[in-house]
Amino acid sequence: IKMKVVMVGTPYLYALLQYYDPEFLKMFKIKADFDSDMPRNLETEQQMAQFICSFVRREGKIPFTVDAVAEVIEWASRLADHQDRITTEFNKIIEIIVESTAWAVAENAKLVEAKHVHKAIEEKRFRSNLIQERIQRAFEEGVIHIQTEGAAVGQINGLSVIDLRDYAFGHPSRITANVYMGQEGVVNIEREVKLTGPIHNKGLLILTSYLGRKYAQNMPLSLSARIAFEQTYSEIEGDSASSTELYCLLSALANVPLRQEIAVTGSVDQFGNVQPIGGANEKIEGFFRYCNSKGLSGRQGVMIPKRNVIHLMLSQEVLDAVSEGNFHIWAVDTIDQGIEILTGKPAGAPDEQGVYPEDSIHGLVKKQLVSWMKEAARLKKEFGIDGEKESEKTEE
Repeated sequence: IKMKVVMVGTPYLYALLQYYDPEFLKMFKIKADFDSDMPRNLETEQQMAQFICSFVRREGKIPFTVDAVAEVIEWASRLADHQDRITTEFNKIIEIIVESTAWAVAENAKLVEAKHVHKAIEEKRFRSNLIQERIQRAFEEGVIHIQTEGAAVGQINGLSVIDLRDYAFGHPSRITANVYMGQEGVVNIEREVKLTGPIHNKGLLILTSYLGRKYAQNMPLSLSARIAFEQTYSEIEGDSASSTELYCLLSALANVPLRQEIAVTGSVDQFGNVQPIGGANEKIEGFFRYCNSKGLSGRQGVMIPKRNVIHLMLSQEVLDAVSEGNFHIWAVDTIDQGIEILTGKPAGAPDEQGVYPEDSIHGLVKKQLVSWMKEAARLKKEFGIDGEKESEKTEE
């Protein structure tokens, strides 16, 4: 019997079989990768439109208007999380085509319009968003504390995403920081109780490295700090809050309040560059949803990495609020840009001697660290505190 065997699986499974079975590559010599999205241009948009039309004709559905086809293509870009890409998961496209048609038929419409596609997408979300609704209710009832007005020292609104596989949504999380004199460095409370993953821990270490590079080139870094995700009781993973944690820490060290109407997401490198993250759309919409339920003030918004702008495929409700000036999105490249937006103070650039302006954020942080270092030296001299000598005496 002559036959061809086609095996479908993940790259990880392919690598495992290749590693553990020497005969595997002899039997499966050709490997083909299938991408989950494709470029979005005039040609692929036309191909997507042709796919929709051919499916509608083949299945005997009522025709789609041009606006309805455009709405499906926009949704396909949302699935790809990219303005210049379209998903190739055609089964998801077919689901929306079928459901949109059902809503049009329910209205006795002769054509499927954009409003029917929008309705199908919203109903699809509604069927999967029970957990989101419960979290939203907890926010609105004040069970989960989030502040979206005023300013506070050492407090900031971070953003996280809950992924349920068939549905993902974002929500805000309050991050706080306390600082005081000591030698313990930056300690993440969640890490201490084993509620963080390795990538999150890496982000915290990078944050500490940034502080050393910025403020400890000619002096030891003398501080103790505690950072916590308040009212979070499950494991935290990912480094998308590392820039948020850094802003919070700088606020506490400089004793300068942060705007609470701004939520922040983005990872940071050792040089203070803000790096892109995943789930930008869900995070922005999650904070907007909470602010909108309380009433938009016109000052609220989300700060994202500039490199994430290309990934924005936001809901029409958010786009309308932004265009009307009721909600804002800031895109930044560096920590200095972000801290200026959050505090209204200049970040500060060092002069030729490496000294920051006194009233700048970096100048205030440096002043506090120098003060602690001098106080520690005074206490050591006055009370004879010397850890190494005390250890030697104990050993003797």
